[in-house]
Amino acid sequence: MTTRLSPLVAAFVLGATLLLSPFSATAQDAKPAASAAEATPAAAPAAPVAAAATAAPAAAIVSKETVDNPYGLKAMWEQGDFVSKGTLIILIIMSIGSWYILITKLWESFKLSGEAKSAGRSFFKSASLNEGVKTLKAGSAFHFIAESGVNAGEHHEGSLTENIDRNTWVTMNVQRAVDTVASRLQDGLAVLATVGSTAPFIGLFGTVWGIYHALTAIGIAGQASIDKVAGPVGEALIMTAIGLAVAVPAVLGYNWLVRRNKVTMDSVRGFGAELHGVLMGAKAGR
Repeated sequence: MTTRLSPLVAAFVLGATLLLSPFSATAQDAKPAASAAEATPAAAPAAPVAAAATAAPAAAIVSKETVDNPYGLKAMWEQGDFVSKGTLIILIIMSIGSWYILITKLWESFKLSGEAKSAGRSFFKSASLNEGVKTLKAGSAFHFIAESGVNAGEHHEGSLTENIDRNTWVTMNVQRAVDTVASRLQDGLAVLATVGSTAPFIGLFGTVWGIYHALTAIGIAGQASIDKVAGPVGEALIMTAIGLAVAVPAVLGYNWLVRRNKVTMDSVRGFGAELHGVLMGAKAGR
């Protein structure tokens, strides 16, 4: 009986082994997967560390870009002595004054040109001299010239004035009024000429003073290192640039105004000559 059961037991054990083998393989495969899952959270914190390490140089680069220039205009004003500061203030005042004169005189020249065109259209088409004077803008240069000429033609009396003939008397008054207008136009041009001729030398004085400071720094340090001379040499170059920036607009403005005033005064003199002819003509008594 025992001999008959042995083959059956052996067959049963072999079948059970074959059936349970896939489950054991699955369990073995699950163990490495679990090990990998356990290793993943441990490796995860490495990413923020790497990101922080990458962001650190970027922050350092940004901080370097925001550093102020130690050799600029602000640094020159903060580190300069009273001589360099005084030179800079003088140049700034000269620049402001020259620009103010340039703008105001140009506006005055353009306004006078417009008044010349208006006077040519209205004054000489009036019925009388007095009406013609009223057509001119009060306070304008042409109103001043016309009023001076009319008053000279109407008031040629007095023991001393009678020694001058009426033609000469009227001519003198009209010419005097024209010269007054020309003198008004020339106001301020001397300032522009002065600024244009002296500003480069004032800037050159600041340059010499900056080089003096550079040589002093070299003598104190005992060596010509770039960090010792960069500040004074930068101050010298800035002074030179400011002096040229003040002088060039003043010279250009002076030449432009001289040319425009010449053209404008041609219109004023022409008006004075025509007014003199009217005063000496048949309409002088009307």
